[in-house]
Amino acid sequence: MEHAIIVYANQKGPVIERDVYGHFSEHLGRCIYGGLWVGPDSPIPNIRGYRKDVVEALKKIRIPNLRWPGGCFADEYHWKDGIGPKEERKRMVNTHWGGVVEDNSFGTHEFMDLCELLECKAYVNGNVGSGTIQEMQEWVEYMTFDGDSPMARLRAKNGREKPWKLPYFCVGNENWGCGGNMTPEHYADRYRNFQTYVRNYGKDKIYKIAGGPNVADYKWTEVLMREAARMMDGLSLHYYTYEERWEDKKSATVFDELGWFKTLKNAYRMDELVANHSNIMDKYDPEKRIGLIVDEWGCWHEAEPGTNPGFLYQQNTLRDALVAGITLNGFNNRADRVRMANLAQLANVLQSPILTEGPDMVLTPTYHVLDMYKNHQGATLLATGLATGEYRHDPSAKGIPALSVSASLSTAGEITLTVTNANPKKAARVPVSVSGHSGALKNARAEVLTADRMNALNDFAHPDAVKARPLAVAAPKDGSLELELPPMSVVTLTLS
Repeated sequence: MEHAIIVYANQKGPVIERDVYGHFSEHLGRCIYGGLWVGPDSPIPNIRGYRKDVVEALKKIRIPNLRWPGGCFADEYHWKDGIGPKEERKRMVNTHWGGVVEDNSFGTHEFMDLCELLECKAYVNGNVGSGTIQEMQEWVEYMTFDGDSPMARLRAKNGREKPWKLPYFCVGNENWGCGGNMTPEHYADRYRNFQTYVRNYGKDKIYKIAGGPNVADYKWTEVLMREAARMMDGLSLHYYTYEERWEDKKSATVFDELGWFKTLKNAYRMDELVANHSNIMDKYDPEKRIGLIVDEWGCWHEAEPGTNPGFLYQQNTLRDALVAGITLNGFNNRADRVRMANLAQLANVLQSPILTEGPDMVLTPTYHVLDMYKNHQGATLLATGLATGEYRHDPSAKGIPALSVSASLSTAGEITLTVTNANPKKAARVPVSVSGHSGALKNARAEVLTADRMNALNDFAHPDAVKARPLAVAAPKDGSLELELPPMSVVTLTLS
């Protein structure tokens, strides 16, 4: 038997935090302007300026949190430029992304109000690279202080009497690179200094996140944990999936099986990185109090031909959906340390779940994976046993696991099992058994996301080409059943 899955219902792990299914919105290309925000006077249907179609799509996948304003943009963003009457807001050049003029019409009020509209948590990135401690301190006061103070009065003057909730705040972004080209020692000192003034005004405690490593920079994690662990609640990690090399990106849509294989191999690397950084964190935080926050992840391909390369607009194929499924299974299985993750980015940038063009919107294959996986949010991780063969593009070379899997138990008693089949040519017949369940499992339903081509995608002419569809599955007998996974597929099985 090449494949088999056992779900150990009596071996419960930690809760898979809802925030693992978070998102990222940066002032980059058309993510915010045209993607999220069109303004209240737009002919595009909107809710106080927010695209109605996008808001409804995000609510459907239960978006748990949203990160803003960057990204690299965060460390050149001065928040006071984005408050007050829009016609008086300071215009600036977005030097990181396309050299376009940023008019700051989407600022703190627009972002925080959007989070309230979406019923999701706000995750704000502060400016360490080009900002000051006073600037960061005043921003936190402006957003969260419920009382009489200069920043609270300024907030009220700008139309918001009561403060917002600010669950998450990160002190800087990629300070090893675009956020200041710092050494880990220097940033550790800067973090200790700045975070002192990220104060809790009232009973709501801000979860403070330190800017963490780039990919496999294990020294950065070591230094930050050694020097500042007691002053942080989370440590970020950034890793993007690509086909060949980050410096030599390939097309999002034109690739062969070798390109498919290399990309999925790099997707599996995320679990190795999370494990290695977690091992370092365990030395300084054996109780696992500090969360690993993977607040930038996803595929980074070449920008679509004919678009501004600084806008990072790329299409999204079945290959990206497999990357999402593999990555999210990995995060679920590391729920003891991974407390939040943010797919980059929400709309029209990198591995977006949503693409827009004028009044039109397309939900990408990645969106449908997020919808298929949403029942893991807030559920309890269940241990799984997986026997799987390898998928090899070259029979003489090392392969990757053909299948990836994770399972969880909801508060309503449903078991959700998510499985990916990386092999684009071979279906997988998989016996699934549930061990240690307290009652009889009588019902099963399944969905599958697949297509007849590796580079199948949804575009504005064909918005439903790749989406989840029902998958036939028999009712479980004595806790067992068989799944038929098509080639290159993502499957969700629900048992009750």
